[in-house]
Amino acid sequence: MGSDLRLWGQLRADKAGMAGLLVVAAYFLLAVGVWAGMLGQDWSSAGGDRWASPGAEAWFGTNLLGQDIFQRSIYSVRTAFEIGLVVSVLSTLLGAILGAVAGWYGKTWVDGSVLWLAGVLDSIPFYLFVAAVAFALQGKPWAMHVAMVATFWTGTGRLVRAEVMKIKSREFILSARAIGLPDLVILARHVLPNTGHILLIQASIVFVAAIKTEVILSFLGLGVQDGVSWGLMLAESTQEVLAGHFNNFIAASAMLFVLLMGFNQLSDALQDAFDPREAAL
Repeated sequence: MGSDLRLWGQLRADKAGMAGLLVVAAYFLLAVGVWAGMLGQDWSSAGGDRWASPGAEAWFGTNLLGQDIFQRSIYSVRTAFEIGLVVSVLSTLLGAILGAVAGWYGKTWVDGSVLWLAGVLDSIPFYLFVAAVAFALQGKPWAMHVAMVATFWTGTGRLVRAEVMKIKSREFILSARAIGLPDLVILARHVLPNTGHILLIQASIVFVAAIKTEVILSFLGLGVQDGVSWGLMLAESTQEVLAGHFNNFIAASAMLFVLLMGFNQLSDALQDAFDPREAAL
């Protein structure tokens, strides 16, 4: 309890981190509003005039097809959070499991196999890998998720492996082994809970990486298949910018920039709060 209060107190003292937390919370409320059907539901409606200026009916104007840019940018918040949450949770969970197993059985064929797999995945050009996965899955909407989860776990896995190799030599782990607890029980009950700070920080970092990757992939036509995202809006704006219309580009870029800045500030604050050197001061 005391440790949690210290962490929260340190996070509150970080003004940039608190600002990032407020930004992320505001975006999350927008995503909840979209999930609840209260916001962004007319994102696909093309009832407006083509390239209309911002006004009461369309706050950010309309795009080439007469669709409301504000509605589309708000609905894209849901897309960003869905992709970020799915990829960050699954890749962090996969990295935690493989990293913990590799660290527990360090310097064995199990450890070597996990490191070899991580090395192979890191050596493959990411976007080439995504294209191969998308082709193999015949354009399934979750092909992008599979590709990101399959590659983003490696960083988490290496960090968890290193932490587990330190934890397993501590007295409480040696005592658990001495009384005959199975390895899986020790890993689940005593080892992995002590890597929670790493998993939380890595999840926030992967969340940001997943959103940025989705934008790039959607811009290239390999991402979101049914729906709308900031990446698709940026892809649309390539034609509009040439015609002198920048509303689509500015709206998508600004929404993306603010969310990523907020998450980056929050991630930095979490890293500082969990820094053992800070705790010793």
